[in-house]
Amino acid sequence: MSAPVPRGGDLRVALTASPSPAAQAAEAEMRRRYEWADPSEADTVVVLGGDGFMLHTLHGMLDTRAIKPVFGMNLGTVGFLMNEWRLDTLIERLQRARAFSVTPLRMEAETVDGERFEARAINEVSLLRETRQTAWIEVSVDGRVVLPELICDGVLAATAAGSTAYNLSAQGPILPLGAGLVALTPISAFRPRRWRGAILPETARIVFSVLDPVKRPVSAVADQREIRDVSKVDISIDRSVALTLLFDPEHALDDRITMEQFAV
Repeated sequence: MSAPVPRGGDLRVALTASPSPAAQAAEAEMRRRYEWADPSEADTVVVLGGDGFMLHTLHGMLDTRAIKPVFGMNLGTVGFLMNEWRLDTLIERLQRARAFSVTPLRMEAETVDGERFEARAINEVSLLRETRQTAWIEVSVDGRVVLPELICDGVLAATAAGSTAYNLSAQGPILPLGAGLVALTPISAFRPRRWRGAILPETARIVFSVLDPVKRPVSAVADQREIRDVSKVDISIDRSVALTLLFDPEHALDDRITMEQFAV
């Protein structure tokens, strides 16, 4: 078997796969073809699956602080954070891969019962109404109230890496990677009707205060983690940690984000 150890053998590579049948079949092929390091000893991780499993893997690294460069191969649906699935030439692809640093958002949420939670988001932090009642949310940026009353289905703050995900489907802007920006985007806003969102520097501190949170309950979601019945959510870039995603040079993340602006 050939071992996926580029750069003269100084890099140990681990493999992980989503539970989907396609990813499991690909994992079996990869394990027959190559030798792999134990995840605890690896320097780089190859991830098989879709964007959801990639986010799951990255959040696992954030939770354990065992952060390592990740090279994903798409065996899901969209695969925006992934490379093309190929069995062959893995060593060469890892050797040629372009690295992109992604800094997550940190969400600090307080519930109506006074409980406090902290979570990180690689794509976005979103506030969503829990019932048929619209959400009423006050929006502050850097200590200044910029929207006293946003009446909506929800609102979100997205990173550049996540700006082509939920943010884009909510008609939010696509942000170039490395631009140092965060998108602030309403979800089905009723008042003010003409507000379409904002683009903020990533140094901004965003606070969402839920108005009448008992009658109009709201959930806060950091990527895949949901906190229900929130009263206040504080969002900022977490500069204490950064994730590294690896991409084939011809299909790198910054190019994908740029080309999404011309998709029709």
